[in-house]
Amino acid sequence: MNLSDWNTQPQDQLIDHLLARYHARHREQLPELIGLASRVEQVHGHHLQCPNGLADLLRDIQQELENHMLKEEQVLFPMLQMGMGAQASMPIQVMRHEHDQHGEALEQLLNLTDRLSPPAGACGTWRSLYSHLATFHDDLREHIRLENQVLFARALNPAA
Repeated sequence: MNLSDWNTQPQDQLIDHLLARYHARHREQLPELIGLASRVEQVHGHHLQCPNGLADLLRDIQQELENHMLKEEQVLFPMLQMGMGAQASMPIQVMRHEHDQHGEALEQLLNLTDRLSPPAGACGTWRSLYSHLATFHDDLREHIRLENQVLFARALNPAA
C-alpha cells in the first residue's frame, strides 16, 4: 500500500502494520547490519573507502531507534488506540523530533558509505552490507513518512 492508501485504513490496522512491518523488521535488521559492518571494518579497515565507524554508528542508531519504538509502543500508540489523539500532541512532537534525528543518522550513514556505493572489487560481504543498508534506509524512511504524514497527522486533525 502506498501512503495515500493508508489514509483510508482504520487506525488500529495502521498501527498493527507499523509494528509488524517496521518495528519488528528494524529489530531484525540492525543486529545483522552491525555484524556485517563489523566484519567489513575488521577485514578491510585499511582500505581507503572502508566505512570505518559504521558499526558504531549502527549501534547508536539501534539504541536510539529501540528507545524510540518502545516509547511509541508503550505510550503513544496506546493513547491513539484509546482515542486520545488530542492529548497526544506533546508525545507526537517528541516523536517527530526523534524522526528528524533518525533522518540525520541516515544521512551520516550515506556519507560514511559513499551513498551506499561499494568500491570496485568489493568483497561479497561488503556488497551484501550495502545492499542490506539500502533496504534498511528505505524501510526507515518509509516508516517515518507513514507515521508523520498519516498516523500523526490523523491523530492531530481527526476531522480531516
